[in-house]
Amino acid sequence: MRSIIFVMMYHHAISLYKKAYGGLSAGTWWLSLVMLVNRSGTMVIPFMTMYLTQHYGVTIDKAGFVMSLFGLGAVAGSLLGGKLVDRIGYYYVQLFALIFGGTMFIILGQVHTYKGICICTFILAVLNESFRPANTVAIAHYSKEQNRTRSYSLNRLSINLGWAVGGALGGIIASFNYNLLFWVDGITNLLAACLLYLTLSPTRNAATEVKTKNKVEIKNSAYKDRTYLSFVVLVFFFAICFFQLFTTIPVFFKENFHLTVLFIGIIMALNGLIIALFEMITIFSLEGKRPSLHFISSGVLLVSAAFLLLNFPRASYGFIAVLSMVILTFGEILAMPFMNAYWIGRTVQNNRGQYAALYSVAWASAQTIGPYAGALVADHHGYKTLWFVVSAVCFLLAFFYRRLHSPPVLSV
Repeated sequence: MRSIIFVMMYHHAISLYKKAYGGLSAGTWWLSLVMLVNRSGTMVIPFMTMYLTQHYGVTIDKAGFVMSLFGLGAVAGSLLGGKLVDRIGYYYVQLFALIFGGTMFIILGQVHTYKGICICTFILAVLNESFRPANTVAIAHYSKEQNRTRSYSLNRLSINLGWAVGGALGGIIASFNYNLLFWVDGITNLLAACLLYLTLSPTRNAATEVKTKNKVEIKNSAYKDRTYLSFVVLVFFFAICFFQLFTTIPVFFKENFHLTVLFIGIIMALNGLIIALFEMITIFSLEGKRPSLHFISSGVLLVSAAFLLLNFPRASYGFIAVLSMVILTFGEILAMPFMNAYWIGRTVQNNRGQYAALYSVAWASAQTIGPYAGALVADHHGYKTLWFVVSAVCFLLAFFYRRLHSPPVLSV
């Protein structure tokens, strides 16, 4: 009897996964593959601080300044990319960003002065990060309304897998030669550009949009959409809280929970594993059932609970750490794909670049501010205060998300 039940559950699970990944367009799959190739080479930025402090012997504050320049460049690149998407189309912005960004990675590896590294890092960020808004608009184009959230989830899956591969390989390569990181990162960008050209160029793929040379008037500007601007502000504050996952939480696990580096690595890897196993089937089960804001609010509330759990009485540090990560990850699974679904639901074809740019700016700005802000609070007031503050902010954000309006029906 048990074997029959097991077989039935197994077949049901297989069927659910097939349905979750089925029905997506070829363009969506090609974009995800491009993203996987691109992110698999993500090695320079995660190791940049170590590269500067260990290879060149610069102080930690100077290394931090370089990373801040990258953040500023990312903001500028997001705005530039969004503007260009509405003018020349998502395909060409992605292609040029991959080509020039890849070339810039290689050039940066050949620069050996602090001033030169600062300048090249900023230029690299502008070029490389202009890819983000173009990519998000492209996903919207190749997907259908009924599977758009799943299409974004597939793209997130590619990013997570790519980061995992890039991080692992980057650690191995950095142990031998830091300069190789720049070559690998640059070459994977260029390979992704080749793949994009071979699969999705307008001359090879009829589904790819081609912008007309006539200037199209952009109606319903994102910069005049007050509801969306409020949404972007909420995303910014949520992202500041979320980025503690990759910065202060590992240090907290080491210093306060006294966990081993190996165990911390396993806990952090658990985040990507849960996303890979459960995000697509979760989104498939929920997509279209309730408004996006409902799921966003619920996800942010789970993230709030996950941070608050870190201040609970610690009968078992390892158990609390794992449970907090599991709750936080499922909050991420609920919130982030539906954030994309929400903003794209407010757009029309000719203004998506603006909306995508502002959304990318929110994340890029938070990535610049969040790690420093979290470290500052933890250093001056302790981790317990930090987790209470982050949890409270997420709780308030969950409430404010519920108060936002659903996407209106727009006309071109």
